[in-house]
Amino acid sequence: MPVITLTTEWKPDDIYHGIIKGKLCSMCPEAKIIDNAVGIPPFNISHASFVIRNTYNNYPKGTIHIICVHSEAVRGQDYLIVRARDHFFIGTDNGIFNLILNTDPDEIVRIDHTDVCDELDIFAKAASDLFRGRKPSEIGKPLKSISEMIPFRATIEKDVIIGSIIFIDSYGNAISNITREVFNRVFEGKESRILIQSNKNYTDQILEKYSDVPVGEMLARFNSLDLLEIAINGANVSELLDLNIGSVMRIEVRVKKASPNHLF
Repeated sequence: MPVITLTTEWKPDDIYHGIIKGKLCSMCPEAKIIDNAVGIPPFNISHASFVIRNTYNNYPKGTIHIICVHSEAVRGQDYLIVRARDHFFIGTDNGIFNLILNTDPDEIVRIDHTDVCDELDIFAKAASDLFRGRKPSEIGKPLKSISEMIPFRATIEKDVIIGSIIFIDSYGNAISNITREVFNRVFEGKESRILIQSNKNYTDQILEKYSDVPVGEMLARFNSLDLLEIAINGANVSELLDLNIGSVMRIEVRVKKASPNHLF
C-alpha cells in the first residue's frame, strides 16, 4: 500500500490538517497518512523544497507526496502530478517541483478538476486515485515541462567560495548551500577560513561532531546532507550571530602570519 505524506505551511492545530486528512481517510481509508513536515513558513517555497528534497527518498518507492505550501494557484498556474524517481508529487506548479528535483521529471500531468476550485479537494482526489492504482495519465493531461525557479547556489572565485544560509534547523544550526564536493574542489590541500556574516565571526576548522569543541564554541562541519553547517556546541548559533536565510558565508584561503624578522 502506498504511503501518503503531507508537507504543509499549516500549524499542527490548524483546521486544514483535519480537512485534508478527513478527505483522504474518506476516499482511501486504508492509506497510511504521514505528516512529513508541518509549520513551513507561509509561502516559503525554498524552505519547503529543501525539506522535501532531503526527506522524500527515505520513504518507500511509490509514496505519494502532497505539498500544501503556497498552493493556491494564481492565473497561469496548474495543479500537477509529477512522477520522478519512483515517487509521486502533488502540488501547484509554482516552481517548487523544479527546486525539489533539480532534474527533469519522468512524467508531468495537469490534474483535471472541472468545477472544483479548492486545492485540498483536488489534491486529495488525485492522491486517492494514485493510491487506487490509477496512472497519472488517467487523471489529467500530460505536459512537457514544469515552471522553473532558480535555486540559491554558491559562487566560486579564485580561492574563494561565497555561499549563503539556506536552512536553519530546530537547534539553530545554520546550513549553507556549500557542498562538500565544491569545498574540496576549491580548497583541497589548502588551509581555509570560514567567515559568517562578517570578518569578526569565523572559524578555521571543519570538524565531524559538535562535541569536538568545548561547549559554547563555534564550529563548522559537513552534515549528513554533505552541506557545510555552522553551529555552536550547546547553543543556538543563529540567534547569537543573528543569522537568517540568506546570510552570507565566505570561505577563503587562510593566510599564515609571517614570522617577525630578527636582526643579529
